[in-house]
Amino acid sequence: MTDTPVMISGWERVARYMDELRERLRRATAALTAAGVPYAVVGGNAVAEWVGRADPAGVRNTKDVNVLLRRSDLPAATSVLSAVGFIHRHVAGLDIFLDGQYGKAREAIHIVFANESLRHAADTPAPDVTESEPGVEFPVVTLVAVVRMKLVANRDKDRLHLRDLAEVGQIDATWPARFPPALAERLQAVLDTPNG
Repeated sequence: MTDTPVMISGWERVARYMDELRERLRRATAALTAAGVPYAVVGGNAVAEWVGRADPAGVRNTKDVNVLLRRSDLPAATSVLSAVGFIHRHVAGLDIFLDGQYGKAREAIHIVFANESLRHAADTPAPDVTESEPGVEFPVVTLVAVVRMKLVANRDKDRLHLRDLAEVGQIDATWPARFPPALAERLQAVLDTPNG
């Protein structure tokens, strides 16, 4: 009798991938929390947290985990994350944590350093870890901070995330006034084009 490969659908693959991503996020944040290392979740998972608070059906999948840390806490974070299976690498100017020996960079935990210039704008620093609030499972940057970071990055996926936040009512026409003129203009352009 021959073994036939088990076929799984694309939906099942996506579901498995999302389960793995959530497990990676939970394992990393639980370890950092238990060790008392200050951090906050940023990026797509922060957007998902804010969108999900208003409308869980509006949450969009993301492929990696982005964590905000102070650079001075990187050694402690490295020790803590190594103890739960992550491997620290410095790749192309980024600090990442691969999930084990065979982890992929695109699925890694990506570190954003608090109070340091964001890659996309030398004059705009990332928020501090104190610009966060508790979530159900982990601290997440405030809504203002996540919107600011998305406006600074200004990639297609960042504008899509901003549209998601607007669609569920987390941000609205009053929000551009909260930002400097260049970022306010970007946000207004997103709000004026809800369908991209």
